[in-house]
Amino acid sequence: MDVSTGLNYGLTGRAGLIIRPSVYLQKVLLHKQPNMATGYRLTASTGIHKGDREYQQDQIALLKHPRVNGCILAIVADGMGGRSGGRKASDQVMMTSKQLFDRYDPDTDDAAAVLAQVVQEAHIVIKLTAISSEEEPHSTLAAFLINEKGDCHWAHTGDSRIYHFQGSRFIKRTMDHSYVQALVNRGEITEEQATVHPQSNILMGCLGTENEPPVDFHFIPQLRAGDILMACSDGIWHYFNTGELGSVLSSLSAREATEFLIEKARSRGRGVGDNLSIVVVKLEPLTAGS
Repeated sequence: MDVSTGLNYGLTGRAGLIIRPSVYLQKVLLHKQPNMATGYRLTASTGIHKGDREYQQDQIALLKHPRVNGCILAIVADGMGGRSGGRKASDQVMMTSKQLFDRYDPDTDDAAAVLAQVVQEAHIVIKLTAISSEEEPHSTLAAFLINEKGDCHWAHTGDSRIYHFQGSRFIKRTMDHSYVQALVNRGEITEEQATVHPQSNILMGCLGTENEPPVDFHFIPQLRAGDILMACSDGIWHYFNTGELGSVLSSLSAREATEFLIEKARSRGRGVGDNLSIVVVKLEPLTAGS
């Protein structure tokens, strides 16, 4: 796997995107499978912006496995609980994820079990942080792990989402652990109505609460060229339907799609937008000489 950043923005990029650690990081990952018929190149980009909020509580990471080429972990955490409380919670998600991923052995460990462990350990640590800091930190989590052979596992709790597309075709997304998603599931409102519902920000569960967090898992046995995975906070997905997302993700590079979705969400937020965070991973077909 080859890793490069290829950033030439100077201190700031378009639409207020600032090169990490403050706001923006772009990575390109190259992985060739032995069978060239199924081989693909991974290209990926991450973006984060505070939006119209006074402070940033989201955190994102795109981690390359320290020992296994072609194995990556993407994480989005949307912190809640005030300026310092929310950031402490999302920081804990990132630290827990990195520690467990560093110890993960793709040959012997169960990826779904590792993601479940990330959820449980982050949940416990955030609760302990609440006790010691006298704050109420909480966080969502949306994470997907791609192994070198192309299988993919994901887990989420809260209302940060993971999307799977094949080209522009929508395949699947996570279902939010939220009040409005429960209304949609019961057929009381539509998906479109949910995005403008006055209680769209109410979660039914997340990390750091008194109750155990609800967690959903999904397994993709084999990714293939043309697949696209995106994890993002509600500051992004709130402003797009799946058709729009599929069109943008399939027609632009990972980096261009990241920038476009952040800029468009900022525009549609009309001055009252939330923090925005996004990870895009595209599986592009190998061409001759690549």
